[in-house]
Amino acid sequence: MAAARRAAVAALEVATAVPRDVVLFRHDRDRFFRLAGFFCAGQGLFWTYLAHFAFTALRPASGPGPDDPLRPRDNKWRFGFTASCLTLGSLIVAAGCLFPLRAVRRITLLRGGTEVTISTHGPLGLGRGPTVTVPLRHVSCRAHRSEVPATVPLKVKGRPFFFLLDKRGQLCHPRLFDLTVGAYRKL
Repeated sequence: MAAARRAAVAALEVATAVPRDVVLFRHDRDRFFRLAGFFCAGQGLFWTYLAHFAFTALRPASGPGPDDPLRPRDNKWRFGFTASCLTLGSLIVAAGCLFPLRAVRRITLLRGGTEVTISTHGPLGLGRGPTVTVPLRHVSCRAHRSEVPATVPLKVKGRPFFFLLDKRGQLCHPRLFDLTVGAYRKL
C-alpha cells in the first residue's frame, strides 16, 4: 500500500514539474473594474457632498417653531446624518478598492511546478494590481471548479481574504490546473 502511494505521489510530481512558466488561468476584466471604480468614486463624491450639505445647510432654526416631528431641534440630527453619509460613502469607496484586489487576473505556474504567481486587478480598476508569488503548498482551492456557480474561492496561506476566480475566465491547461492550484490542501 505504501509503495502504491509513493508511486502515485511521484507521478503527480512529474506531471506538475513544468519546464517553463505556464499560464493556468486568465481573465482580464479591466473595463468592468474601471467602470465599477468610476461608479464607486462617483458615489463617494455624492455622499461626501450630501454630508457637506447636511452639515452646513441643515442647521436647526432658532426660536420656537411649529410642533413638526421632522423639524430638527438640535445638532444631534445634523451630526448623525452627516456621519451616516460619510460612512456610507467611505464603505462604497472601500468596496471599490478591495474587490478588484481579490479578483484574479492571471495564475501562472512557475518553472519547476513548486511556486505559483497570482495577479489581480488594481484598486478601483486602475492599473495592474499586486502580483503574489507563493509556494504551491500554500495555495488551496476550497471548491472544485465544477461545483461552484460563479466564482472559485482560492485561499492563500497568510492572506486574510480569499482570491476569487471567475468561471468565465479561460483555463489554459485544465488538467494541470486541477492537479496544482485547483487541489484542496490543509493550510
